[in-house]
Amino acid sequence: MVRTDRENAIQLRKTGKSYSEIREKLRIPKSTLSDWLGPADWSLKIQKKLRECSKVSSKVRLQFLNKIRGERLNKVYKEAKNEAQKELSELKYHPLFIAGVVAYWGEGDKVSDYNVRITNTDPAMIRLFVDFLKNVCQVPPERIKAWLLIYPDLEERKCLQFWTEKAGLKEQNFNKTITINGRHKTNRLKYGICNVGVSSKYLKQKMLLWLELLPYELLNKKYYAGLV
Repeated sequence: MVRTDRENAIQLRKTGKSYSEIREKLRIPKSTLSDWLGPADWSLKIQKKLRECSKVSSKVRLQFLNKIRGERLNKVYKEAKNEAQKELSELKYHPLFIAGVVAYWGEGDKVSDYNVRITNTDPAMIRLFVDFLKNVCQVPPERIKAWLLIYPDLEERKCLQFWTEKAGLKEQNFNKTITINGRHKTNRLKYGICNVGVSSKYLKQKMLLWLELLPYELLNKKYYAGLV
Protein backbone atom coordinates (compact mmCIF):
# COMPACT_ATOMS: atom_id res chain seq x y z
CA MET A 1 0.00 0.00 0.00
CA VAL A 2 2.86 2.35 0.86
CA ARG A 3 4.52 1.64 -2.47
CA THR A 4 1.30 2.44 -4.34
CA ASP A 5 0.88 5.70 -2.40
CA ARG A 6 4.45 6.67 -3.17
CA GLU A 7 4.03 5.96 -6.88
CA ASN A 8 0.79 7.94 -6.95
CA ALA A 9 2.50 10.82 -5.14
CA ILE A 10 5.36 10.79 -7.67
CA GLN A 11 2.94 10.85 -10.60
CA LEU A 12 0.97 13.76 -9.10
CA ARG A 13 4.18 15.64 -8.37
CA LYS A 14 5.33 15.23 -11.96
CA THR A 15 2.12 16.89 -13.13
CA GLY A 16 3.16 19.97 -11.13
CA LYS A 17 1.11 19.44 -8.00
CA SER A 18 2.21 20.99 -4.71
CA TYR A 19 2.67 19.03 -1.48
CA SER A 20 -0.57 20.55 -0.18
CA GLU A 21 -2.50 19.40 -3.24
CA ILE A 22 -1.02 15.88 -3.05
CA ARG A 23 -1.74 15.68 0.68
CA GLU A 24 -5.34 16.73 0.08
CA LYS A 25 -5.79 14.03 -2.57
CA LEU A 26 -3.89 11.10 -1.04
CA ARG A 27 -4.12 11.98 2.68
CA ILE A 28 -0.36 11.63 3.08
CA PRO A 29 1.47 13.91 5.59
CA LYS A 30 3.70 16.63 4.14
CA SER A 31 6.66 15.29 6.08
CA THR A 32 6.32 11.93 4.30
CA LEU A 33 5.99 13.61 0.92
CA SER A 34 9.09 15.66 1.65
CA ASP A 35 11.04 12.45 2.41
CA TRP A 36 9.81 10.79 -0.80
CA LEU A 37 10.02 13.72 -3.21
CA GLY A 38 12.30 16.34 -1.68
CA PRO A 39 15.73 14.96 -2.69
CA ALA A 40 14.86 14.47 -6.37
CA ASP A 41 16.19 17.13 -8.76
CA TRP A 42 13.07 17.07 -10.92
CA SER A 43 10.93 17.62 -7.80
CA LEU A 44 13.07 20.57 -6.71
CA LYS A 45 12.59 22.16 -10.13
CA ILE A 46 8.82 21.81 -9.74
CA GLN A 47 9.06 23.35 -6.27
CA LYS A 48 10.98 26.33 -7.66
CA LYS A 49 8.43 26.80 -10.44
CA LEU A 50 5.54 26.63 -7.95
CA ARG A 51 7.22 29.31 -5.79
CA GLU A 52 7.66 31.62 -8.77
CA CYS A 53 4.00 31.18 -9.72
CA SER A 54 3.01 31.86 -6.11
CA LYS A 55 4.98 35.12 -6.10
CA VAL A 56 3.28 36.29 -9.28
CA SER A 57 -0.12 35.31 -7.91
CA SER A 58 0.55 37.11 -4.61
CA LYS A 59 1.71 40.24 -6.43
CA VAL A 60 -1.40 40.30 -8.62
CA ARG A 61 -3.61 39.78 -5.56
CA LEU A 62 -1.83 42.54 -3.65
CA GLN A 63 -2.28 44.93 -6.57
CA PHE A 64 -5.93 44.00 -6.73
CA LEU A 65 -6.42 44.56 -2.99
CA ASN A 66 -4.60 47.90 -3.18
CA LYS A 67 -6.86 48.94 -6.02
CA ILE A 68 -9.97 48.02 -4.02
CA ARG A 69 -8.59 49.79 -0.95
CA GLY A 70 -7.74 52.86 -3.03
CA GLU A 71 -11.18 52.99 -4.61
CA ARG A 72 -12.84 52.58 -1.23
CA LEU A 73 -10.72 55.30 0.37
CA ASN A 74 -11.38 57.68 -2.51
CA LYS A 75 -15.10 57.10 -2.00
CA VAL A 76 -14.77 57.72 1.75
CA TYR A 77 -12.81 60.94 1.26
CA LYS A 78 -15.33 62.14 -1.30
CA GLU A 79 -18.04 61.53 1.29
CA ALA A 80 -15.96 63.52 3.81
CA LYS A 81 -15.83 66.52 1.48
CA ASN A 82 -19.54 66.31 0.72
CA GLU A 83 -20.24 66.13 4.43
CA ALA A 84 -17.93 69.08 5.11
CA GLN A 85 -19.69 71.22 2.50
CA LYS A 86 -23.08 70.43 4.03
CA GLU A 87 -21.81 71.16 7.54
CA LEU A 88 -20.34 74.46 6.41
CA SER A 89 -23.76 75.70 5.35
CA GLU A 90 -25.15 74.65 8.74
CA LEU A 91 -22.27 75.88 10.92
CA LYS A 92 -21.00 79.00 9.16
CA TYR A 93 -22.66 81.22 11.77
CA HIS A 94 -21.56 79.06 14.73
CA PRO A 95 -18.90 81.04 16.64
CA LEU A 96 -16.97 77.98 17.87
CA PHE A 97 -16.86 76.53 14.35
CA ILE A 98 -15.58 79.79 12.90
CA ALA A 99 -13.03 80.22 15.72
CA GLY A 100 -11.78 76.63 15.39
CA VAL A 101 -11.30 76.80 11.62
CA VAL A 102 -9.65 80.23 11.79
CA ALA A 103 -7.35 79.02 14.60
CA TYR A 104 -6.35 76.11 12.41
CA TRP A 105 -5.91 78.44 9.45
CA GLY A 106 -3.30 80.38 11.39
CA GLU A 107 -1.70 77.75 13.61
CA GLY A 108 -2.60 74.36 12.14
CA ASP A 109 -0.64 71.59 10.45
CA LYS A 110 -0.96 72.01 6.66
CA VAL A 111 1.68 69.41 5.76
CA SER A 112 0.51 66.08 7.17
CA ASP A 113 -2.18 64.05 5.39
CA TYR A 114 -3.90 63.05 8.60
CA ASN A 115 -2.93 65.27 11.57
CA VAL A 116 -5.51 67.90 12.56
CA ARG A 117 -3.47 69.74 15.16
CA ILE A 118 -2.34 73.19 16.20
CA THR A 119 0.70 74.49 18.09
CA ASN A 120 0.52 77.47 20.41
CA THR A 121 1.80 79.02 23.61
CA ASP A 122 -1.56 80.48 24.62
CA PRO A 123 -3.66 78.10 26.74
CA ALA A 124 -6.83 79.90 25.70
CA MET A 125 -6.11 79.10 22.05
CA ILE A 126 -5.43 75.45 22.89
CA ARG A 127 -8.59 75.27 25.01
CA LEU A 128 -10.66 76.74 22.20
CA PHE A 129 -9.34 74.22 19.69
CA VAL A 130 -9.92 71.33 22.08
CA ASP A 131 -13.54 72.48 22.53
CA PHE A 132 -13.84 72.75 18.74
CA LEU A 133 -12.67 69.15 18.32
CA LYS A 134 -14.98 67.86 21.04
CA ASN A 135 -18.15 69.85 20.44
CA VAL A 136 -18.09 70.68 16.73
CA CYS A 137 -16.16 67.76 15.25
CA GLN A 138 -17.51 65.26 17.79
CA VAL A 139 -14.05 63.81 18.47
CA PRO A 140 -14.09 61.54 21.56
CA PRO A 141 -11.97 63.18 24.32
CA GLU A 142 -9.70 60.13 24.64
CA ARG A 143 -8.69 60.42 20.97
CA ILE A 144 -7.35 63.94 21.43
CA LYS A 145 -3.58 63.84 21.91
CA ALA A 146 -1.21 66.54 23.10
CA TRP A 147 2.46 66.93 23.89
CA LEU A 148 4.69 69.68 25.21
CA LEU A 149 7.90 71.24 23.98
CA ILE A 150 9.85 72.58 26.96
CA TYR A 151 13.30 73.91 27.76
CA PRO A 152 15.72 71.91 29.94
CA ASP A 153 15.39 74.30 32.90
CA LEU A 154 11.59 73.94 33.08
CA GLU A 155 9.90 71.43 35.38
CA GLU A 156 7.93 68.97 33.27
CA ARG A 157 5.43 68.19 36.04
CA LYS A 158 4.70 71.88 36.63
CA CYS A 159 4.23 72.53 32.88
CA LEU A 160 2.00 69.48 32.49
CA GLN A 161 -0.17 70.58 35.40
CA PHE A 162 -0.49 74.07 33.91
CA TRP A 163 -1.67 72.81 30.53
CA THR A 164 -4.09 70.22 31.92
CA GLU A 165 -5.76 72.88 34.06
CA LYS A 166 -5.81 75.67 31.49
CA ALA A 167 -6.49 73.73 28.28
CA GLY A 168 -9.26 71.40 29.43
CA LEU A 169 -7.15 68.26 29.01
CA LYS A 170 -6.25 65.29 31.17
CA GLU A 171 -2.82 63.80 31.70
CA GLN A 172 -3.95 60.75 29.70
CA ASN A 173 -4.22 63.03 26.66
CA PHE A 174 -0.52 63.88 26.78
CA ASN A 175 2.22 61.95 25.06
CA LYS A 176 5.86 62.15 26.09
CA THR A 177 7.21 65.67 26.57
CA ILE A 178 9.96 66.80 24.21
CA THR A 179 12.85 68.86 25.59
CA ILE A 180 14.44 71.42 23.29
CA ASN A 181 17.36 73.84 23.57
CA GLY A 182 16.39 77.43 22.84
CA ARG A 183 18.63 80.02 21.23
CA HIS A 184 18.13 82.54 24.00
CA LYS A 185 18.89 81.95 27.67
CA THR A 186 16.36 84.58 28.70
CA ASN A 187 12.77 85.42 27.69
CA ARG A 188 11.93 81.74 27.50
CA LEU A 189 8.35 80.54 27.55
CA LYS A 190 7.36 79.83 31.13
CA TYR A 191 5.32 76.69 30.44
CA GLY A 192 6.61 75.60 27.05
CA ILE A 193 4.68 75.08 23.83
CA CYS A 194 1.61 72.86 23.52
CA ASN A 195 0.69 70.78 20.49
CA VAL A 196 -2.81 69.33 20.43
CA GLY A 197 -5.00 67.58 17.89
CA VAL A 198 -6.29 64.31 16.53
CA SER A 199 -5.05 61.87 13.89
CA SER A 200 -7.81 61.47 11.29
CA LYS A 201 -7.46 61.67 7.53
CA TYR A 202 -11.25 61.86 7.25
CA LEU A 203 -11.38 64.96 9.46
CA LYS A 204 -8.31 66.38 7.70
CA GLN A 205 -10.17 66.20 4.38
CA LYS A 206 -13.05 68.12 5.93
CA MET A 207 -10.78 70.70 7.54
CA LEU A 208 -8.95 71.41 4.29
CA LEU A 209 -12.27 72.05 2.56
CA TRP A 210 -13.44 74.33 5.38
CA LEU A 211 -10.18 76.27 5.08
CA GLU A 212 -10.81 76.66 1.37
CA LEU A 213 -14.46 77.73 1.58
CA LEU A 214 -14.93 79.60 4.87
CA PRO A 215 -12.85 82.69 3.95
CA TYR A 216 -15.05 83.27 0.90
CA GLU A 217 -18.14 82.99 3.08
CA LEU A 218 -16.77 85.54 5.54
CA LEU A 219 -15.85 87.95 2.75
CA ASN A 220 -19.23 87.68 1.06
CA LYS A 221 -21.72 90.48 1.79
CA LYS A 222 -24.56 87.95 1.68
CA TYR A 223 -23.01 86.28 4.73
CA TYR A 224 -23.60 89.37 6.86
CA ALA A 225 -27.10 89.76 5.51
CA GLY A 226 -27.82 86.42 7.15
CA LEU A 227 -26.90 87.86 10.54
CA VAL A 228 -29.73 90.40 10.43
